[in-house]
Amino acid sequence: MKPLVSIVVPFYNEEENVPILSGRIDEVFATLPDYTCECVFVNDGSTDGTRAALDRLQETKSHVRPIHLVENRGQSAALVAGMRRARGDYILTLDGDLQNDPCDFPTILELLQTHDCVCGYRGKRNDSWIRKLSSRVANRVREAVLHDGIRDAGCGSKGFRRCCVEHIVPFNGVHRFFAVMMRNAGFTIAECEVTHHPRVHGASKYGINNRLWRGLFDLVGVSWLKRRYVTFKIEGEQ
Repeated sequence: MKPLVSIVVPFYNEEENVPILSGRIDEVFATLPDYTCECVFVNDGSTDGTRAALDRLQETKSHVRPIHLVENRGQSAALVAGMRRARGDYILTLDGDLQNDPCDFPTILELLQTHDCVCGYRGKRNDSWIRKLSSRVANRVREAVLHDGIRDAGCGSKGFRRCCVEHIVPFNGVHRFFAVMMRNAGFTIAECEVTHHPRVHGASKYGINNRLWRGLFDLVGVSWLKRRYVTFKIEGEQ
């Protein structure tokens, strides 16, 4: 039986991007005959036509599984909701804004054969200078405090073996700290450069206030969690 890959994507008011991203994912998996895929598309309480766009996709594509959150809970909540409901042996994540590209999936899946988690980094980032500067500063501060060993925590292109999901502690902002939790659980992590496109449709949901200040606050909490995190092995289980 072919391994199943779950593609988890959070969408918040990304109506125009839904069919485009779905088509791009299908094109990539047409070149990966050794895998089957499901698309776990999470509607994070959108107020535009995102829900309808996802439901239309499901009518014509049996591998598309929409999940509708009752209200907007943020990117982390949408990702965790999708990852917990994913059925695949491997779980790949993307942002729903088309800035991440499914063309990187073959590389990520190859790395997942020898690693538990793969974190993408945007080597050639297509964003405004202020977003690039704020991310650079945030990544350096995060690394200095948490030592997670990755260079781009905010990149949405990531891959996980299924066993990783139970070690993700859900909180608002956790998607920037997935690598910390994987390290704490004793999992292996690889990095790979991924493609990054400029945003065409929709609007960014992040700014200085909900990135910088909340990020600093989260550092304190995750630093505490890192020291207190508990892992265990059960006799007779792999």
